Amino acid sequence: MAWGRASSPSPPPPPPPRAPPIPRSSPTIDATTILSLLTLLSLLGGAYAASVRFLPRTSSLKTRILFVWHLFDALVHLVFEGSFLYNCFCVSYALPTSFSAAARHHPHIRLLTPPDVYWLGHEDRLYGANYGEGPFSRLWQEYAKADKRWGGVDLTVVSLEILTVGVGAPLALWICAMLRTEERKGVLKRWFWMSLLATAELYGGWMTFAPEWLTGSPNLDTSNWMYL
Repeated sequence: MAWGRASSPSPPPPPPPRAPPIPRSSPTIDATTILSLLTLLSLLGGAYAASVRFLPRTSSLKTRILFVWHLFDALVHLVFEGSFLYNCFCVSYALPTSFSAAARHHPHIRLLTPPDVYWLGHEDRLYGANYGEGPFSRLWQEYAKADKRWGGVDLTVVSLEILTVGVGAPLALWICAMLRTEERKGVLKRWFWMSLLATAELYGGWMTFAPEWLTGSPNLDTSNWMYL
């Protein structure tokens, strides 16, 4: 610089380079997805076959649709959601006593219970479908891509599923048994229990997803249309 002349301010440093955007993964349909959809279709087909076998030939189309729907509902609760509860109670992963670098980044380690709260009182184990290798564990691992809570043990979800499998499914089967009787007998009784079950289903769905919506969906993957 020249003697006696004020130095000019140095130019600001260039901004740091921006990282390229991470591309979103496109929906994939693998063997687990196909097998799950085929199982679902087989349950629907079984419910229709049962309507042909057990309903009187004089049953109206409305009665047949209600029978198929409630039997399909019961089968889904017992087979799919029953398998979810099995994973929550019987499939576990032993936590390492010391977390090495590999264990610290283990993809299965995800705590869904509040601090100092341990499922079944076991401090050294994690439970859920994430830690199994069977076909129903794979199914719920696939579902957990859309909602992480179904890969482990979320207390609200498990509590609702116990009611769904233990109360909702038997009630749906009982409604099917009532639909087998003569259509003019016990009409009000059938509609009362069907309305009660439908209300319980709506309530269960609200209590499952409302906590996520009210907290910004921390466990839901809303970036992929296939998971919505």
